Amino acid sequence: MEPLKKEEERSLNFIEEIIENDLKSGKHTSILTRFPPEPNGYLHLGHASSIWLNFGVAQKFGGKTNLRFDDTNPVTEDTEYVESIKEDIRWLGYTWANEFYASDYFDKIYAFAIQLIMQGDAYVDDLTPEEIAEQKGTPTEPGKNSPFRDRLPAENLELFAQMKAGKFEEGAKILRAKIDMSSPNMLLRDPILYRIKFAHHHRTGDQWCIYPMYDFAHGQSDAIENITHSICTLEFIPHRAMYDWCIAKLNLYPSHQYEFARLNVSYTVMSKRKLLQLVNENHVKGWDDPRMPTIAGMRRRGYTPAAIREFCERAGIAKRDKLNEISLLEFCVREELNKTSFRRMVVFNPVKVVITNFTQEEIFLEGENNPEEENSGVRLLPFSKELYIERDDFMENPPKKFFRMAVGQSVRLKSAYIVSCHGIVKDAEGNILEIHCHYIPESKSGSDTSGLKVQGTLHWVSIKHALSVELRAYDRLFKMENPAIEEGDFKQYINTDSLHIISNAYAEPALKDATESQRFQFLRKGYFCKDKDSTDHKLVFNRTVTLKESFTKEVK
Repeated sequence: MEPLKKEEERSLNFIEEIIENDLKSGKHTSILTRFPPEPNGYLHLGHASSIWLNFGVAQKFGGKTNLRFDDTNPVTEDTEYVESIKEDIRWLGYTWANEFYASDYFDKIYAFAIQLIMQGDAYVDDLTPEEIAEQKGTPTEPGKNSPFRDRLPAENLELFAQMKAGKFEEGAKILRAKIDMSSPNMLLRDPILYRIKFAHHHRTGDQWCIYPMYDFAHGQSDAIENITHSICTLEFIPHRAMYDWCIAKLNLYPSHQYEFARLNVSYTVMSKRKLLQLVNENHVKGWDDPRMPTIAGMRRRGYTPAAIREFCERAGIAKRDKLNEISLLEFCVREELNKTSFRRMVVFNPVKVVITNFTQEEIFLEGENNPEEENSGVRLLPFSKELYIERDDFMENPPKKFFRMAVGQSVRLKSAYIVSCHGIVKDAEGNILEIHCHYIPESKSGSDTSGLKVQGTLHWVSIKHALSVELRAYDRLFKMENPAIEEGDFKQYINTDSLHIISNAYAEPALKDATESQRFQFLRKGYFCKDKDSTDHKLVFNRTVTLKESFTKEVK
């Protein structure tokens, strides 16, 4: 896979082309975008793409980006989600110019509704949701006007005021735009502007019992903030006509909506509703489960902001939906971690090695932290008479070209010495208890004068100094490439082998002071990070990604 081109060599995506032309033509002299999440869940990889686009294009053209929470539905929203969203954006490396909420504009949006009523462009309707649906028509048949559509503005104003004052039950009345019940765009067939909801709002409390619909709040919020480019995903294309209608009728700043294809990634789902099901039904352990495509989950798994931004860049911005391979994301993570992670030795399935001719209590060797980084320094590696190696690195009766440890064969211990195996000890059942070797003192790594050449290099830890650690090896959450479009319940495609826990692993002591923000390559094993479940008595590490792609696609 080719590395990304330098910034100046990359071609502009179509959103960037639009912005560049707007600046050249003088349509805009500065750029202001916005990222408008609804605080009803945790952000996922699709949101990361939108963040990268909205903040990235503004930065590219010297503009700014607002963070605006679309908090118009008090039933599903919570301050927990607000704080998690802000944390995710900061973690990805972006800073917003202003922090706003749709609820900041409730008074103004209410005034806009009054203006539409007075202009004869909105009316209070008494129809039930079922009656509205029945009268709306079909894509090939026009709808029917509500019998309340011709109410006079004065009556509508009075009824709307009573709605605001809490005089009616939920569902008893709504405010609708008066547009065109025969429009080919179903969303223009007198859409709902306001509905009654007796629910406590996370910011305005019980001040309001009527709340604007997204389509009424969105465009007006953009216009209030003078957003130049309102960037949405493709499913909002039918909503653009309503967006423009409201701005034109209210004579507001002419913000304009542009659409791009949402980010879809294989072997996962990108729906808050479906992700919520996974959490609520305990298929995963919370929103930040490392198998989840949430930013919180990816952060806990050990993905880095740089790798996620790189993935968004490589996936690109398109005008049509496509399924991006998760292997591309994993490639970006590996590429980043190979350059930045410290190397450490951890034995997953230990077997004891005794160095029979080692007479000292211990010595301390040096191991490089990262061969890819010249100034990464070294760490001390304690070496003693008894070591652990991987059980799979020894074979009693090896085949040809087995270059690891066997009786009569020599291997190098990473950053240490060449050792030669001369015997084994078994229990009564024939299980290997100990492997006996002698070491070559002249073969010390970095100053080898032994003249010996070996083809195998093994990782190891000193038993006396080893840390007991738990390892959690995560794999892809779904067996199918695109579970969202498969027949039946998407949850039937969950990969039941997506988590393997190794509880008897041993690590070199340099990992004792690891922090959750650090990333490590466990030699020959993969990339790992410390998990928040770690305690003073038990360190827990999550596998971020394997050293190379190892997942096998489901075959139908």
